Amino acid sequence: MSVSLVEVVIFLAAAVIAVPIAQKLRLGSVLGYLLAGMVIGPWGFGLIGQVDEVLHLAEFGVVFLLFIIGLEMQPRRLWALRKVIVGLGGLQVLATGVALSLAAAWIMHLPPAPAAVAGFSLALSSTAFALQMLGERGELTSRHGRSSFAILLFQDLAVIPILALLPLLSIGTTEISLLGGIEKTAKAAAVIAGLVIGGHYVLKPVLRVVAATRMQEIFIAMTLLIVVGTAAVMEAAGISVALGAFVAGVLLADSEYRHELEANVDPFKDLLLGLFFIAVGMSINLGLFASHPGYLIALTLGLVAVKGAILAVLARRQGLSWAASRNLAAYLGQGGEFAFVILSTAVAGGLFVQPEADVLVATVTLSMVLTPFAVQGVAWFNARRAPADQTPDYETPAESEHPVIIAGFGRVGGIIARMLRAKRIGFVALEANPAQVDFVRRFGAKVYYGDASRVDMLRAARAEEARVLVLAIADVEVSLRTVHMVQTHFPHLTIVARARDRQHAYRLMDLGVTVFQRDTFLSSIALAGDTMRALGMRREEVERAQKTFKAHDEARLAEHYEVANDEDRLAKRVREAAVELEELFERDELAAEPDESGGR
Repeated sequence: MSVSLVEVVIFLAAAVIAVPIAQKLRLGSVLGYLLAGMVIGPWGFGLIGQVDEVLHLAEFGVVFLLFIIGLEMQPRRLWALRKVIVGLGGLQVLATGVALSLAAAWIMHLPPAPAAVAGFSLALSSTAFALQMLGERGELTSRHGRSSFAILLFQDLAVIPILALLPLLSIGTTEISLLGGIEKTAKAAAVIAGLVIGGHYVLKPVLRVVAATRMQEIFIAMTLLIVVGTAAVMEAAGISVALGAFVAGVLLADSEYRHELEANVDPFKDLLLGLFFIAVGMSINLGLFASHPGYLIALTLGLVAVKGAILAVLARRQGLSWAASRNLAAYLGQGGEFAFVILSTAVAGGLFVQPEADVLVATVTLSMVLTPFAVQGVAWFNARRAPADQTPDYETPAESEHPVIIAGFGRVGGIIARMLRAKRIGFVALEANPAQVDFVRRFGAKVYYGDASRVDMLRAARAEEARVLVLAIADVEVSLRTVHMVQTHFPHLTIVARARDRQHAYRLMDLGVTVFQRDTFLSSIALAGDTMRALGMRREEVERAQKTFKAHDEARLAEHYEVANDEDRLAKRVREAAVELEELFERDELAAEPDESGGR
């Protein structure tokens, strides 16, 4: 695809203008992108004409989105959702596909084969639209959010057999047999199996080698190679590239590089998803809408109503509340991007004439435009219906079970992690040294490769959902840089810091960090006590000396902070503190003498 610099400027300007306006009107970013596409597309001002080419490139936004979803879906969690994926997802595709096939045969007067293709293509919802809106509204981890994801995943799986069976239904095809369709499906299964096996034994070792270079740009290149390379293999095999990216993400979900991969992919995902929504808006045939507005509106409302009703009933059978069922119906009531692929393939095979496909494509795109309004309407309705004291229908997400983020997993971070684990307090540990990550993982510690001083890294670790950041980074400058970044982007986090020495402690105090411990302070006090006991001093006397020294030093630390940048004044204060400490010890000894001699 050849895109001029002027066209790039048009895309960026359209997004920058339309999305903030849509957000201001509380319509959501998705509708803003759609409207921007309609304005600059061939049916608007005609500023961009290469709709198909732009849409093909922008589909990588969906690919990156599914890769990130896969990274967050560890195999054990995916296995836990198997009944929802197969049960709810399978029933939705079957029931909706049959109902819409009958409707297409009746309303559009289509023969059985084209009607079936139309019905099952319209039964698929938009992964990009639904997941983007669920994420924006913070509902990905709600009951209806998880059920939506399960249905969308099954729909992505269903695309494979639908595309494989299309040649069997094509008009005038004599070379394709049932055996050929089975062969194509088997080929798809073999490719996915090869991806799973190869990914398990190849990806992690290769990532370990790349991470060892300590070059961020090379790791980013490797991340893109995984996603784009997987997509290329899947496309060559005739399989959904988004599904392939999801499988690659799942394979790496338990990897120590999971958060680093997500942080690297996220900016590309957001940009390309925006481009995808703009391209969908550009593809809306406003000329067809102008010539048959009532017909298209009726088809769109009928599609959303049929899908929504079936989704709501199935969700209730699955145990969701009525409020969650209505939310599910609103998010998944639209047609999906895979309908474009299926319908274009059907046109090429002679199942449809182009005008019929145009009507269905226009119906799908209009249903996407309608979705943000449907979601807002259902949310308003649920709020009116729900009692004031009713809590939202949410489940606890896995990531919110980790209220602590440990930045740095060396000798300090490791001990903290062991104590938290023993108390069953969840945490996410990040370490920027790949050799250290590899070493501690061999001993069963769950730590992820990543630089905690990067804002995108902490976002990938769900810092917005955590409560405490344990700053156990050994490098003083990186430690201070991390504090500044956390205070800027995640001010709600309580920072509990490691200070390498007294000067590091002063610099942490400069940034407003008040909860910290110096590396060797407590261990040195403990060793001093061991030394005193080895000299024959009684336990009570040693403990009193340790307590006095600790309180005195901590008080002087705060006092000396005022002159930390003046070396002469600081040296004078330190000498005075040493004399003061000796006097304290003498007073303690005198006060303790009557008790120790048996007087009083």
